[in-house]
Amino acid sequence: MTTLLIQPEALQERLARPGCLVFDVRHDLADHGAGRRAYEEGHVPGALYLDHETQLCALKTGRNGRHPLPDRADFAALMRAQGLTARTDVVVYDAGNAMFAAHLWWMLRWLGHESVAVLDGGWAAWQAAGGAVETGARAPSLSEAQAVQGLSPLGKPSMPVVDARAVLVNLDEPRFTVLDARAPERFSGAVEPIDPVGGHIPGALNRPFALNLAPDGRFKPAGELRAEFEALLGDRLDHGIVHQCGSGITACHNLFAMELAGLRGSALYPGSWSEWCADAMRPVARA
Repeated sequence: MTTLLIQPEALQERLARPGCLVFDVRHDLADHGAGRRAYEEGHVPGALYLDHETQLCALKTGRNGRHPLPDRADFAALMRAQGLTARTDVVVYDAGNAMFAAHLWWMLRWLGHESVAVLDGGWAAWQAAGGAVETGARAPSLSEAQAVQGLSPLGKPSMPVVDARAVLVNLDEPRFTVLDARAPERFSGAVEPIDPVGGHIPGALNRPFALNLAPDGRFKPAGELRAEFEALLGDRLDHGIVHQCGSGITACHNLFAMELAGLRGSALYPGSWSEWCADAMRPVARA
């Protein structure tokens, strides 16, 4: 599977053949149990649920961000346990805006797994297309788990990351541009509903992730996305882009949109603002 986006109708056809894993990653930052409840009430047939708070992040220390990136080996073990092999096609979806789906897409690419797509429009689009619905909880079958024992999906990571130190050094020796995916009022520091400090990393530009979507919740056409990113970034595209947000999740939405637009090679700062502002010695810009 070479596509980045898959439409509901195409997913229905793909599910008729073996070798495809579907992951439901619906989540609510204000109600951490909401995603699993929604999954159990109804999901794409065969889909497995993964939780952003308990499975798709490392242990939180209070200084490493709200969704710290797990160790690659730990994440590889988790995905092996779900039935992932090097030959598996993966489709990821969330409630509809791809906020969480794009994050797992990025994590799988960072792991080295290339055959992964986001369901355009997510669960809302699946329902609108008349897709079948399965209820209750589902776990990987024992045969799937047995089939992948000893087979690691760990490949060469195709998604680069930078840490807080690299971002700090970049303030004095600019080598890349930081692109913040949060809403404008959070970027400016006027409002901060989640993290203890408002504002943004000095020198960062703002591209709210919702701008990547059409009114129906699906991604804008690739050409339109490319024009918008080029208008915002200009020749900065030639010198490297590093994506960040509040905790490394919606940053992946912008990164995914750039990949969709053919603007490849961006990096992610996984700790993002929640890690950055946890150290009072790091500078903060406002307005």
